[in-house]
Formats: sequence, C-alpha cells, structure tokens
Amino acid sequence: MGQGFWRVFWIFFGNLWDLAKLNMLFCLCALPFAAAFLTGFFGIYTGFMYILAIIAAFPIGGALAAHVFCVTKMLREEPGYVWHDFKRKFLENVKQAAAPGIFCVVFVCVQIFMPVTAAGVIFLLLFLLAVPYVFLQIAYIDLPISKIIKNGVMLSLMNAPKSLIGVLLGGLIWIAFVLYLPLSLIAIPFFLFIGFSFSWLLCLCWVWPPVNKQFKIEEAIQKSLD
Repeated sequence: MGQGFWRVFWIFFGNLWDLAKLNMLFCLCALPFAAAFLTGFFGIYTGFMYILAIIAAFPIGGALAAHVFCVTKMLREEPGYVWHDFKRKFLENVKQAAAPGIFCVVFVCVQIFMPVTAAGVIFLLLFLLAVPYVFLQIAYIDLPISKIIKNGVMLSLMNAPKSLIGVLLGGLIWIAFVLYLPLSLIAIPFFLFIGFSFSWLLCLCWVWPPVNKQFKIEEAIQKSLD
C-alpha cells in the first residue's frame, strides 16, 4: 500500500501538466452538456434543455475513453503526447462510446432528483464499479459494445475489492464536494483544473491491473512494437 501511494504521488506530480491538459480537454467535451443541463436545472426552458443536454452528451463517452487511455499510459510509464493521444482515441471511439457515455451522464443526473434509499445507493455503487472497466475496454479492446458491457460487469464483480477501492478513492473528492456544499463551491477551480484526471488516476491505479491481466494489453502493445 505504501509503495502504491508513493507511485501514485510521483505519477501525479510528474505528469501534473499533462493531467491538467487532459482535464481541460474532457471539460471542453462536457461543456455543451453541462451548459444545457444547468440551464434546464435552473428552470429555463427546462424540458427542452434536458432534451438538448442528452443530445449534447454525445461526445462524453469518447472523451471518457480517451481520458482513461491517456491516464493508463502514465500508469504504464509509457511516453505520450496528450493532445495527440486524446484526439486519436476520441476519434477512434466517439461513435462506439456515445451510447455508454450518454447513459452514464443521464443515470448520474437522474440521481439528483431521486430520493436517497439503500437500494438506490447499492445500485449506484454497482453501476460505478462497472464504468471504469467498460471505458478501459472501449479504449483498448476491439469488441462489440454489448460484449464490453457484459465483460465490464463481470470483471467489476470478479475483482470486487479492487473495484470498490478504486471507485471509493476516485470518488472521494466528489463525495466531499457534495457533503460540504455550498462551502465546497470554492473548490470548483480545482475540479476544472485537475479534478477529473486526479479521480481517474486514483481509480485506475486499482482497476487497470485486472483489466491488463485479463486481456494481456501491455503484452499485446509490446508485441506490436517489436
């Protein structure tokens, strides 16, 4: 655990500017959705804006796949160029990842309007456990989306301890943000600068090893380079 902590520490500070660039790219992709959703949330043409928000969420799946790809390159300590890698993976996966991305943002936003129940919390947790596995596969594995989703659910359950630790660590800053509202609004610049990338780094340092082991990704990458 101690070695893992220091490894994440050095990866974070050693790639701080690249993580910030990744964060900015993801925020740019999510901006149209966020603008439409918040406009509707505050009561301005609510129904129309929510429909527009769903349409505007189209690029988010591709951005998530590109984001996790770039973060895992850092975990693999493989040299990369954020702008190029993000653009390439985004364009490769934006169509396939569109439906999962839209489903994710709609599912999470619906939780805002739902009463908190034990069953709802459990279902949300199971959903969040599978999400990293789904987008890692989209980024690295050429499979039909139905197979990817099935694999994602199975892998998250087969590796439940690591999945849970990854989700809890990755979601820690977001949980703190919600719990300490409205005081936590002062942290918005942090989230815009590095928050998403920091969350993915904490999550993927636990989730990436099982995915890599299952699909032998690093071994395939090495073979392609030889």
